[in-house]
Amino acid sequence: MYKRVLLKLSGEALAAGRGFGVDVAFLHTIASEIAEVQATGCEIAIVVGGGNFFRGVAEQAAHMDRVAADHMGMLSTVLNAIALQDAIEKHGLFCRVMSAIEMHEVAEPYIRRRAIRHLEKGRVVVFAAGTGNPYFSTDTAAALRAMEIKADILLKATSVDGIYNADPKKQKDAVKFKQITYMDIIKLSLKVMDTTAVSLCKDNNLPMIIFSLLERGNIQRVINGETIGTMVTS
Repeated sequence: MYKRVLLKLSGEALAAGRGFGVDVAFLHTIASEIAEVQATGCEIAIVVGGGNFFRGVAEQAAHMDRVAADHMGMLSTVLNAIALQDAIEKHGLFCRVMSAIEMHEVAEPYIRRRAIRHLEKGRVVVFAAGTGNPYFSTDTAAALRAMEIKADILLKATSVDGIYNADPKKQKDAVKFKQITYMDIIKLSLKVMDTTAVSLCKDNNLPMIIFSLLERGNIQRVINGETIGTMVTS
């Protein structure tokens, strides 16, 4: 269905309900799904969040300088990227971590042409450290990297199975959208991703699917074109 995809994984999803840290068993489940998808010929790039360790906009950073807090959040994504790389390589794939903040001992610096070349050679690429700039979320980094590598679609895997008109974890009568536009997300103030990322996708006609990471096989299902989650278009 798709030749090249950008998969956004939230840090909270990697914790698999623990709230903090990485669930190694769940991480290997994700890695095995990625291996199955890549075996079909799909090129996969991944952006990871860091919310399972630290979030610059969370309550824990309330009394910190925003720039310092965001830098801590970016470094948290590097921890997740390295853990994911290890799990992916244990499934027999070649994987490269590329960081927007240079740290040569643990990751390659992000260079767009090199990232595309890795994908063309059949390697999985994990983008870490967001955009490298404070005030920009990993959602925005995912939208930006997806357009830079010319991905066919942005896939956002979360702990929720789509976009709802309210938080389904708090309101049982929340209604799920099967399809929605980026403009409607902005108008309805839906908290599926930050406004900068939504606007970036909208302005560049990048389609996105929000789906649950918690159900085994969903990554392959969504790439195969099955109707799961919520499709977002311009």
